[in-house]
Parts: sequence; structure tokens; C-alpha cells
Amino acid sequence: MSVDADLVEHYGGGELLASIEAGLEAMGLTPTTAGVEVLGPVDEFHVGGRAATTDLCNRLGVDADMTLVDIGSGIGGTARFLASTFGCSVTGVDLAPNYVAVARELTEWTGLSNRVRFEVGSALEMPFDADSFDGAVQLHVGMNIEDKQRLCDEVFRILRPGGRFGLYDIMRTSNGPLTFPVPWATDESMSFVDELPTYRGALEAAGFEVEHVLDRGEFAIDFFASMRKKTAESGGPPPLGLHLILGPDAPLKIANMVEAITAGTIAPVEIICRKPLD
Repeated sequence: MSVDADLVEHYGGGELLASIEAGLEAMGLTPTTAGVEVLGPVDEFHVGGRAATTDLCNRLGVDADMTLVDIGSGIGGTARFLASTFGCSVTGVDLAPNYVAVARELTEWTGLSNRVRFEVGSALEMPFDADSFDGAVQLHVGMNIEDKQRLCDEVFRILRPGGRFGLYDIMRTSNGPLTFPVPWATDESMSFVDELPTYRGALEAAGFEVEHVLDRGEFAIDFFASMRKKTAESGGPPPLGLHLILGPDAPLKIANMVEAITAGTIAPVEIICRKPLD
């Protein structure tokens, strides 16, 4: 089985839409009353959730006139947040067909289909013409992509001159061990966690100018501490949360990741870069 096929299986999602509907029912809500904020805990599939998304997009300088691409869009949380918050148009692309199907349905629920669409495709060969977008975001995707140079070259290709790329990935910060499974990989065969210099080198070789870098390790530790406190106080996970996406071994996947972040082995890192005008 190829790495792409392994990843599609890892992110298969099963009966994800039905699980989300059940979660809404437990909250006394229906698909027609589930807005972007309600869905945030389950559709923002990265460390820090909505807070991390907000920080990245504010630093990216998003406005209503922009056309954006969300690379590795999952079930569409970031794309819907961008459209609903800033009024921009967003196209999401993801390797997993089931995620794209769920993303489209959730976007119908939230009334955003006129501004948000989703396509099945690889981040290494996106189904878009050159110079198609004013900006791009990528949240927790690079850990599944071995060829970082090809990824950065492809993002550079689809951005218009002056376009900015904001990425937020888990990166290696030391040589310590990673214990699997983790949220992005069942085993090491599908995990390609690289150091910041690898990302920076690939971005600059593609032609980008790196404008901003921020290690968010401490932010991540605080985020998970808050999550544990809320879970303990409520006696279990909320009706809508990442456990619906991660499946029955969600606690183990999250625990392994938190252990590595706490040990300083990995950390979420934010990068903002720009495609030059000339």
C-alpha cells in the first residue's frame, strides 16, 4: 500500500458525519442550527483549535477581497472560519475523499457553500492553475508529506505574486523519540516530522520570502492542560470534539503527542511567508 493510500485509510473518518449529528443532538441542536462556532471543537483538527487558527489568519492579513486555498482542509473547519469571519472565498483541497464529502455537507449546514468549496487532491499536485490564489493556509499537514520541497514549490506555483502562505505544522525541536500512534500517523511509515530549517530551506528554495516564525510549544502545553481540566470537570469529552475524528484510540494518540511536546521533542510552529511581486 502507498503512503497516500495509508493516509486515506488513517484519515478515513468512518461514520464521522453521523457522529457529528449525534453530538449535535446531545447538545440539543440540529444541522440547521449548528453554526461555525458550534462545529469548531470537532472541525479544527490541529493543536490549539480555533485559537490557533485565529492567530495564524490574523497574522496572514486576510480580508474579504481575497481568494484563499486551504491545503489539507480536512472536514473544512478552517475554510469555513475564514469565510465566515473575513468574508473571503476559500477552496479546500484534501487527499481523503471522505473528509471532502463531510466538509461539503457541513458547509451546506452552515450556509457557506456560496463562498467555500472543496476538492479531492494531493498537496503535491493540486488541481489548480498557476497564480490562482491570493493566499494559502496549511495547518498540520506537512507531518504527512515527505517531500517538503515539492510541497513548497506547488504552493508557490498556485499563489499570485504578492500572495502570502501561512503554515502551522508540528516540527521536530530535538532528536528525542516519537511514540506511535499520534494524531497524524498510525506508525512511523506515514510520519515525516521535519525541523524548522528543513521547512525554511524548502520555502526559500521555492522562492518565498519568510516573514515570521513562531514556536508555539508553550501555547500547546497550556492548551492541552486546559483541555484536560475541562474534561475532568465535565466527567468526559464533550459531545463534539477531536475524539470523533481520532477514533477509539484518541486518548492514546493525544497522550503520545503531548508527551513529545512536553519533552521538547516536537512543537507546533507557525510560519508566514510571501511570494515576491516580481
